[in-house]
Amino acid sequence: MRPSLMLRATQHRVPLIKFLGKRTPPKSVDHTPHAHPASPTHSLPDSFVQYRSKAQQHGPLRRDNGNAPISSTSFAAASSSSMTYGAIGGAPGGSLGSVQPKDGEYFDRNDLPKRFWRTQWSEEEIEAVSSGGASMFA
Repeated sequence: MRPSLMLRATQHRVPLIKFLGKRTPPKSVDHTPHAHPASPTHSLPDSFVQYRSKAQQHGPLRRDNGNAPISSTSFAAASSSSMTYGAIGGAPGGSLGSVQPKDGEYFDRNDLPKRFWRTQWSEEEIEAVSSGGASMFA
């Protein structure tokens, strides 16, 4: 039999952290909303609609013309038509504009000039990675 397993079975586990006193939650906690300490305005928005009109997530959350937020116009379109799935997917993809990249934009690295392409791995490099580097010294 293994003596280390027998010793471990007879000893009791003692935690290394010692807590002082009984755990008691605070008597009163202020749950009223307040601005984040690092907020630039140090104030809360008046409403969610006001916040949403200024918010950005990967760019502004407005339509291209800038008149109204996407959520309100999509919701109005969805509620006036027979669509049952709400604002997401409420407009056909063709109405979102072209999917071609603009001048100076590229979707793939291989669309760039050849000097920016990824270099191909040689057989020696592939072998060195596969063997963990051992093939370089063998």
